[in-house]
Amino acid sequence: MMPEKLLTLQEACRRLGIHPNTLRKWDKQGKIRVVRTVGGRRRIPESELERLMGFVKPDVSKKAAIYVRVSPHDQKQKGDLERQKQSLLDYAKSKGYEVVAVLEDVASGLKEERESLSKLFNLVEKREIGVTIVAFKDRLTRFGFSYLERYFSSHGVRIEVVNGEEPEDAYKELVEDLIAVVSSFAGKLYGLRSHKYERVVNGVKQLIAN
Repeated sequence: MMPEKLLTLQEACRRLGIHPNTLRKWDKQGKIRVVRTVGGRRRIPESELERLMGFVKPDVSKKAAIYVRVSPHDQKQKGDLERQKQSLLDYAKSKGYEVVAVLEDVASGLKEERESLSKLFNLVEKREIGVTIVAFKDRLTRFGFSYLERYFSSHGVRIEVVNGEEPEDAYKELVEDLIAVVSSFAGKLYGLRSHKYERVVNGVKQLIAN
């Protein structure tokens, strides 16, 4: 049997929507069960939060969110977005998942501020889903996939990647992302208006074109 999850004072207060002083007061009054660490810090069992919030956490292990993304707009016109969605819907059905959200973005995998990605984070943080389904790792993020996987897992959500490597027709997007990364670092090193910046960026573009 897995040990019960213990939350920090800050985590518990955020979930309950109360001030830390209120929780400390409840502890002194014996209104909430608190576990003390060896160092004397408060930890609140998750079952206590569920009791105080007046509900038992529902089983969302079979509830799924599908996330799809394309970068260049011409890919969307070719139907890549729709093909991704249909493929993942078929996959979810084969696994017996209940799809509660189909989220799509037309943006680079390097872009952190994506509307549908933010919606996905909200579903994860509110524990409304048990699984996130993506076609490829790069559809979710170009870099740092393992960090997202760990973050989702901390909220009880797993990420299922249906396919392995990106398809060959993703070459154009990879080139665009490479140039964006090089431009960003060159800009920080030399300044966006410097001759060195232009030489580095143009050199990479020429190298790719050859």
